Amino acid sequence: MTITFIGHGYVGLVTASVFADLGNTVWVIGHTKEKIENLKKGILPIYEPGLEEIVKRNVKAKRLLFTLDYKESIPNSKAVFIAVGTPPKPSGEADLSVVFEVAKKIAKNIFDHTVVVTKSTVPVGTNKLIKQAIGELKPEKATFDIASAPEFLREGQAISDTLHPDRIVIGTDSKQAEKLLLELHKPIDGKRVLTNIETAEMIKYAANSFLAMKISYANAIARLSELTGASGSKVLEAVGLDKRVGSQFLFAGAGYGGSCFPKDVKALIAISEKAGYDFSLLKDVEEINKQAMIKIVEKTEKLLGGSVEGKTIGILGLSFKPDTDDMRDAPSVIVINKLLDKGAKIKAYDPIAMDNARKIFKDINFQTDSYAVAKDSDIIVVITEWNEFKQLDLKKIKEQMKTPVLLDGRNIYDPRELQELGFTHAGVGR
Repeated sequence: MTITFIGHGYVGLVTASVFADLGNTVWVIGHTKEKIENLKKGILPIYEPGLEEIVKRNVKAKRLLFTLDYKESIPNSKAVFIAVGTPPKPSGEADLSVVFEVAKKIAKNIFDHTVVVTKSTVPVGTNKLIKQAIGELKPEKATFDIASAPEFLREGQAISDTLHPDRIVIGTDSKQAEKLLLELHKPIDGKRVLTNIETAEMIKYAANSFLAMKISYANAIARLSELTGASGSKVLEAVGLDKRVGSQFLFAGAGYGGSCFPKDVKALIAISEKAGYDFSLLKDVEEINKQAMIKIVEKTEKLLGGSVEGKTIGILGLSFKPDTDDMRDAPSVIVINKLLDKGAKIKAYDPIAMDNARKIFKDINFQTDSYAVAKDSDIIVVITEWNEFKQLDLKKIKEQMKTPVLLDGRNIYDPRELQELGFTHAGVGR
């Protein structure tokens, strides 16, 4: 089957590459000449484990094709996927300007019957507006259907999540579109959820907001545990063993970030307000997440005697989570900026996200590894739980530091080991 993806971010590029690897001819439309030319050479604009190999393999096989020209791909495609960004406006609402911009370009280039599928996360009712926009601009003889097929990819595990998802959601009012999308997804695992468009649109927001709520709940329990003398990690471990709850996303730390949770929580709050419902629960989820980051700053100050002014703080981990270079809404951004505002000097290292971090931070010293970060630092603060940080020689880290103080913002180290090595230390919920 010949299909087209518009957008080459995490969703568009990963999903397009996997469908090409399954034997389809897949076009990817971008809007930046440099990025498209790089993609033709196998140079990716994002980091995702295993993606580079899949892209290069399918580019070589001429199954994965990149272009700037809608006319080159869309007339021959049975399905066109919209996979562009929907960032939040200052109000929290999703910015749909790029979605409608590409919808209009699709309309002008469809030739035969085409299924237009929205993979971008969009508020309920958006696909009806897309249908209206395409209907007004398409050639008279061209026909089309609209569908919503939200993605549920985790950065760092996106390829596996594409091939082995928990569910494949297909929302459409057209049996013809449903049949085509079921055929396209036939080689992929996962329970099929077939529904109307509005339900499919809502599912993505509901899922991401629920996961964000679990993280904020974990951070709230961790804070309460600190105040009462309980072990937050043990409490959450025990709660997570309940099959009705589950342990995933039930970990305390420096808060959530990334391209999905922050914007989708904001968007669902905005959707609720438009519908006349005060979703106060999600407002608290946002506030608890903000406080989780602020607590990292406050604990850093406390461990250093009440002030970070003039102190050298070593930061381990900058991306919002491991196995990605994504810095969007990363907790490190909030933490570092607040520490800088308080007069601290920052040294930092991340295995993958350094290039993206340099675009954000101009006043910090980037280091080549964790031990260089530790050298002459007054404290080490772990913000992202990269595997390589879990295997550090903590004795060597201590020897490099000016004072052996460590704030484990992701609870990756055994407190007893830190104690035995002579660290002054703190975690989250401990």
